[in-house]
Amino acid sequence: MRPTEVRVGEIVGVFGVRGELKLRSHTDPPLAISRYLPWMLRLRGEVHRVDAPRVRTHGKGLLLQLEQAMDRDQAQSWVGAEIWVPRSALPPTAEGEYYWVDLEGLEVHTVDGVLLGRISHLFATAANDVIVVRGERERLIPFLQPDVVRKVDLEAGRMVVDWDPQF
Repeated sequence: MRPTEVRVGEIVGVFGVRGELKLRSHTDPPLAISRYLPWMLRLRGEVHRVDAPRVRTHGKGLLLQLEQAMDRDQAQSWVGAEIWVPRSALPPTAEGEYYWVDLEGLEVHTVDGVLLGRISHLFATAANDVIVVRGERERLIPFLQPDVVRKVDLEAGRMVVDWDPQF
């Protein structure tokens, strides 16, 4: 079952004295985070809706100005907030493309039917994305279609990989 909300970033620090916040985006490109609305900022068990975030680029990063943070002290209280958006705000994926959140939790089996575990999470490297599979031990498997990842079946909750279970 696909989640109804997706985490697209988090607030990681403050910038300057006017309440701007440093933003880490999980979107590609990073500035696309501002297109997916509304934001639900989750912080310390509370949820705050943001309908029109003011995001700008600064060097290689992104900065955010919230109405609730007009100085550095107010901004500091927002550090650590996760940014979630409704799944419906994201564009549909093309055939053979997946949002990472849809892959998390899938069972991973080898082409020979050996269960390796479940996908814990994914991360990007310069070469390719990597699937972290946790079972009797943790495995890092490159997300390379069709060489390694042979089949993804979201409905069945299963991924088939061409991977040596001993590795």
